[in-house]
Amino acid sequence: MSEAMLSIQGLQVAYGGIQAVKGIDMEVREGELVTLIGANGAGKTTTMKAITGIQACTGGDIRYLGKSIRGVPSYELLKVGLAMVPEGRGIFARMTILENMQMGAYLRTDTAAIASDVERMFGFFPRLKERQAQYAGTLSGGEQQMLAMARALISRPRLLLLDEPSMGLSPIMVEKIFEVVREISSEGLTVLLVEQNARLALQAANRGYVMDSGLITMSGDARQMLDDPKVRAAYLGE
Repeated sequence: MSEAMLSIQGLQVAYGGIQAVKGIDMEVREGELVTLIGANGAGKTTTMKAITGIQACTGGDIRYLGKSIRGVPSYELLKVGLAMVPEGRGIFARMTILENMQMGAYLRTDTAAIASDVERMFGFFPRLKERQAQYAGTLSGGEQQMLAMARALISRPRLLLLDEPSMGLSPIMVEKIFEVVREISSEGLTVLLVEQNARLALQAANRGYVMDSGLITMSGDARQMLDDPKVRAAYLGE
């Protein structure tokens, strides 16, 4: 079994007097696609913000590649290969598609390889290639999600965090996003996926965690979780 690339131990996060994350344990091993599912407000995005240094922790630890990253700012985490596609996408609206993608490579100096990676992303997302000179702020929600993913992948992360990539997208766009998620996972990239679409997430993942009211209430093999009556009733509408 591969070692844990990301290990979360007793993580607690509070907003004022409200405990949003209540002492959770999780791990993501190298090469895995792990999904964290749960209802809106369960604490999933707060967990992602804590991992990436955007939200302060009030307890516990977060370890990446064997070292604690609790409190490390997000721009430092990118240097060690941890990248996130945030909920809401966070694209640079007044930059072109191409400029947004190039921003993903701002820590890199290998010009030829950057150009190759840009073309590879255009292969994943042909719509972006057609519109590469267009301002990113004029794109549809689905196109912005494609761009946010492409920008993160161009940084060549070792661990990619995806926060609600299907939120607000049409079914066709959702399928395209998950097609790319499955592709990059099959190539060996380690992925932690937070997602409300439990069925698609568990179908794509190796392992899953269920979060409810700030706690991990279930974890296990993703395929087995798909067949679990409690998961099916609560998250698959069955």
